[in-house]
Amino acid sequence: MALFNRKRTAAPADTAPAATAGAAVLEADPALAALTGDYTIDPAHSSIGFTVRHAMVTNVRGSFGEYEGTLTLDGTDPSRSTASIDTKIASIDTGIADRDGHLLSADFFDAETFPLMTFRSTAAEQVSGDRFRITGDLTLRDVTKPLTIDLEFNGSATDVYGAERVGFEGSAEILRSDWGLTWNAALETGGVMLSDKVKLTFDISAVKAAPQA
Repeated sequence: MALFNRKRTAAPADTAPAATAGAAVLEADPALAALTGDYTIDPAHSSIGFTVRHAMVTNVRGSFGEYEGTLTLDGTDPSRSTASIDTKIASIDTGIADRDGHLLSADFFDAETFPLMTFRSTAAEQVSGDRFRITGDLTLRDVTKPLTIDLEFNGSATDVYGAERVGFEGSAEILRSDWGLTWNAALETGGVMLSDKVKLTFDISAVKAAPQA
C-alpha cells in the first residue's frame, strides 16, 4: 500500500471524457490521506544505526541511543512532506566502551565540540509503491552535505494506548571523509583499518500529534 498517491489507468473514453485514453492519473487514497499530519519520532521503538567495514574483513555495527525528530506527512502531495532529526553524538554505542570513546574523540566525531548530528529534509518523492526517497542536509562536525535516504513505508496502526503510528525503514550510504571523519590506520597486510563508506540505517516509528483544539 502506497503511503501517498496511487496510480490508476484512466477509464475508457466513453466513461472518462476529461481524460486521455490510457493515460495515468494520480488518485489520492482516502485511507492514506487520513495519515496527513505531524508526527513525533518515538525513540523507544525506533533505531538509527550504522555499519562500517573493519580491517577489510568484517563489519562493525553501532547505533545512537538519543535523538528526537518530527515528520510532517502530506497524504495527497508527497513533495510537501518533511523530516527533521537531531541525534546526540555522545549516545553512540558499538558495544565496546573503548571503541566508543575513540569515536567520540577528536579523531572522529569530536563530540565535545560538535555534540549533534542533524538532518533537515529538502525534498521528498514517491519512487514506486511503498518506496519513497527523502533528500536533505546532513550536518556533522559543522559540515553540511546532501544526503538521500531510500525508505519503505511499513504501515500504520493504532497502538493499545490509542496512539496513531506510522512506520518506515530505510538506508543510505555516505563517505565519512565528506564530513571530515578521515582517521585511519594502514594494515601490515595492505589496506586500511576502516572503510570510507558507511551505511546508515533507519527504523522509525512515529506517533501522530493530537489535533489542535
